[in-house]
Amino acid sequence: MNKKKFTVRDMAMIGVMAAIVFVGNNIQLPKIPTPLGPTRIHIGNVMCILAGLLFGAVPGGLAAGLGGAIYDLMDPFYAKEFWITFILKFVMGWVAGFIANSGLKTKVKVIVAAVIGSISYVVVYLGKTFIVEYLIMGNPWQTVAGVLITKGTASLINALLAMVISVILYYMIEPSLSRAGLVKNKIVK
Repeated sequence: MNKKKFTVRDMAMIGVMAAIVFVGNNIQLPKIPTPLGPTRIHIGNVMCILAGLLFGAVPGGLAAGLGGAIYDLMDPFYAKEFWITFILKFVMGWVAGFIANSGLKTKVKVIVAAVIGSISYVVVYLGKTFIVEYLIMGNPWQTVAGVLITKGTASLINALLAMVISVILYYMIEPSLSRAGLVKNKIVK
């Protein structure tokens, strides 16, 4: 994608990928009830990482953030935090896109980008959870630890899915998108 400005085609690709992120968030196991509220195992993070790998830092981050935020807005339980989701998912897509698309894109770099992008999401999500639970709500450390373990477990499962599936999908669709001139940085064989 153009580094200086977004073209109509760039914006269309961001919109399409945001829609794919939204759909990925809807492909999930049944919500797991916990005393803290439902926990989700889904493939939305897979699509966030894929957006960054394919389209680069800012477009990938925007697609990830918009798709995740729109998902939250459609569910009353999550709607109040849609703006936080935008930031967290943007970070994930941005990190993956930045790493994968800086300099020559190699197979190893794509894998590293997926891993670090996924881990970055877990870190910022748990950081946000800690800030809300401990610093804002003033819950005792034992309660905060329970929340972090519960949310951390689901986040790590989602991260592992994102690390593996996004790379597989990337290698399946990148050649076609590359021939069409739609990917940011063609992989070096």
